[in-house]
Amino acid sequence: MNQMTSFDGYAQLIQPATLRIERLLPGTRERVWEYLTQSDLRRQWLAAGDMDLEEGSSFELVWRNYELTDPPGERPAGFGSGEQRMHNQIVECDPPRKLTISWNGSGNVTFELAQRGDDVLLTLVHRRLPDRSSLMMHAAGWHMHLDILAARVTGEKPEPFWDGWSRLMTDYDQRLPA
Repeated sequence: MNQMTSFDGYAQLIQPATLRIERLLPGTRERVWEYLTQSDLRRQWLAAGDMDLEEGSSFELVWRNYELTDPPGERPAGFGSGEQRMHNQIVECDPPRKLTISWNGSGNVTFELAQRGDDVLLTLVHRRLPDRSSLMMHAAGWHMHLDILAARVTGEKPEPFWDGWSRLMTDYDQRLPA
């Protein structure tokens, strides 16, 4: 591992509008790739939605954060109780190493997978976030979603989604520059 890798779980601001967050997950790149690209596995930690793994293809992500954990935790004010949908496009696809998708309204997201012995280093980079509020919400969101992914691949029970997200919003308010 190089010294730039940080496994404290927190997203890092690597440029003024760019977040990077990493997780070390057990297994193979191919298995983690399935959690990124297969709707039935991705919906367990992020959002459902079938995707054709072709550059330029469009797909929809469908969030049901209330289904990610049992219990889901206390939903913060301002968040609807139903599902949310977002249209995206595959920007780059290099199975099982790299997937970049457009992120409606705020740049794009790249997932990179590197085998590290019996584990996989997942590096997520979210580019072109428009402001501090968006940086905080996405940092807390990615952090919590990746915590759930780590719990799913290790067979552990994740923290309630909304409780974790709210706690992380407070943490990121202290960590990200005003």
